[in-house]
Amino acid sequence: MSYQAISYTNDDGVAIITLNRAEVMNALNGQMRAEILEAVKRAEAEARVIVLTGAGRAFCSGQDLGDGAAAAGLDLERVLRDEYEPMLRAIYDCRLPVISAVNGAAAGAGANLALAADVVIASDSAVFLQAFTRIGLMPDAGGTYWLPRQVGFARAMGLALFADKITARQAVDWGMIWEAVSEVDFDHHWRARAAHLANGPTAAYGAVKRALREGYANDLPTQLELEAELQGSLGQSHDFREGVLAFLEKRPPQFEGR
Repeated sequence: MSYQAISYTNDDGVAIITLNRAEVMNALNGQMRAEILEAVKRAEAEARVIVLTGAGRAFCSGQDLGDGAAAAGLDLERVLRDEYEPMLRAIYDCRLPVISAVNGAAAGAGANLALAADVVIASDSAVFLQAFTRIGLMPDAGGTYWLPRQVGFARAMGLALFADKITARQAVDWGMIWEAVSEVDFDHHWRARAAHLANGPTAAYGAVKRALREGYANDLPTQLELEAELQGSLGQSHDFREGVLAFLEKRPPQFEGR
């Protein structure tokens, strides 16, 4: 597929999806959402890890309010149901690890797109902003789901109501993201993190994602049963046998994701 709003590369199992509308701080329009959805599905079939990042000085400034009709004429319910939900579900449900490499400002739906990933690595110059109430809206694009789970109810409510900017370092302290890295080291660091996951036991990573997410809704007996089921399957895998053999032979394992 030829992309216009994003770029896509796959190098040694690391699929990099770059939001590529730098002239508007990578604001999300309909074409970009459709291309992200297609690229995530493509990457799931051909890669071992996915990275979302932005071109230029921003990660994503949120919904493009100049996309199509005037802002006041946007059918936001339709856009969220038909365009955002499939894109976000593809990221969230992806069997591969997904990293958001947040290179700059992540605002509104752009912040929540970043938070949909499994791991968020940010440049220490990045900021996160739930900008919605500044224009008379409420957080969407999964924000009301991610934020309370990541930072707790009180902080989620404050972020939503006051629409304050949160620095990358503060986001780490609050548990919103995994890590903040100096701007100088940022590109090398997230690429190294992605390569580490691409060389890892991706079937085990998929089980980790499922178990942690279902644990929010499960009681303890249900969660213990799920752990037993998933671990039983992994215990029959090539990667488990390879991991044990590599440990005994004192060499790096060669995982294949099966």
